Amino acid sequence: VQLQASGGGLVQAGGSLRLSCVASGRTFSSHVMGWFRQAPGKEREFVAAVRWGTGRPYYADSAKGRFTISRDSAENTVYLQMNSLKPEDTALYYCGKSVRGDLYPAGSYDYWGQGTLVTVSS
Repeated sequence: VQLQASGGGLVQAGGSLRLSCVASGRTFSSHVMGWFRQAPGKEREFVAAVRWGTGRPYYADSAKGRFTISRDSAENTVYLQMNSLKPEDTALYYCGKSVRGDLYPAGSYDYWGQGTLVTVSS
């Protein structure tokens, strides 16, 4: 299984970005696909996740109301639409897959993408 994340970049505060993560291999309905982020000197933290079978989303408090996670089963792709970005959202964003269906912590994910950098300027 390989995960390929893309869509990061430099954006001003208040702007938007959409991250994408394409998974190779099959994703089953029991799997969870999630987004985590890691800022310099900090631990990897949960941002959002989606249950593949139902599409039900889950969000960290910091993401609620601003970020939207979605998936395209046909394309085996998970998206993270990020609006109203803040400087504190600056981090390397990783997509991951949990085969067991766990939402968090990061250690429960089995596969990770390479990360895509999001930089929000003030």
